[in-house]
Amino acid sequence: MAALDWYAHKALGDGIFWIQERYYESGNRANIWLVRGSHQDLVIDTGLGLRSLPEYICSSGLLPHGEEGGSGRRPLMALATHVHFDHAGGLHQFQQVAVHRQEAEALTRGDNFETVTWLSDSEVVKPPSPGWSASQFKVHPVKPTHVLEDGDIISLGDRQLTVMHMPGHSRGSICLHDRERKILFSGDVAYDGSMIDWLPYSSVPDYVRSCERLKELVDKGLVEKVLPGHFNTFGPERLHYLASNYIANAGACHKFSTCAVRSVAGLALRITNSRRT
Repeated sequence: MAALDWYAHKALGDGIFWIQERYYESGNRANIWLVRGSHQDLVIDTGLGLRSLPEYICSSGLLPHGEEGGSGRRPLMALATHVHFDHAGGLHQFQQVAVHRQEAEALTRGDNFETVTWLSDSEVVKPPSPGWSASQFKVHPVKPTHVLEDGDIISLGDRQLTVMHMPGHSRGSICLHDRERKILFSGDVAYDGSMIDWLPYSSVPDYVRSCERLKELVDKGLVEKVLPGHFNTFGPERLHYLASNYIANAGACHKFSTCAVRSVAGLALRITNSRRT
């Protein structure tokens, strides 16, 4: 299957494109964002990477003439909001790769436990190649070319994106904030659904603190549009509600139940990924 068939995209305006993997039919299907700048283009999250994302971006005409993600031209930078498999599976296809320091080592190792690699055949409704099986899928080891910290600036020339370290869902989760345009790329820190805090490297106390930061962004009028890691885009009122609701429910009972579920999930992941080695 050609890369052109595997992906689909929608233009949101102002140099932003929303890309999805058409044949990965799962609640885990991540949003892929292409952000064009005057001097640098950025891919935020890369999906499973079962087909070439750079090839699709180039062949679909999403880059201005003369820019390309292939060999011999300036590569795109790919940035992962965190290294979970549904966001980081395609990072190995890019020459420039950015990830937060807390998860750089796991990505370098190709640690399919920390990347929470959990994929079934039923979720991929059209195999990317003959004989393909989900049991073969792994997050490829990638040594990041850019290791990010809270407060770092990703400069695309005419737009600046600020890295906000927002642990909780994972220890290296980040958001990217376009302060001038009041856009927040929120990854899995916040999307219009239940916040997941029971994975092996999740932390409820960290998530509470991250949600406090999200509320502060809204209270200061710094967010008008949220482009999340999953599902549809939404506005500041919904972001404030999602963050506030998580904080309100993150009590002692919630922490206890989360700890129990994390233990079960961790065991299941270890068993699943031991079969991949």
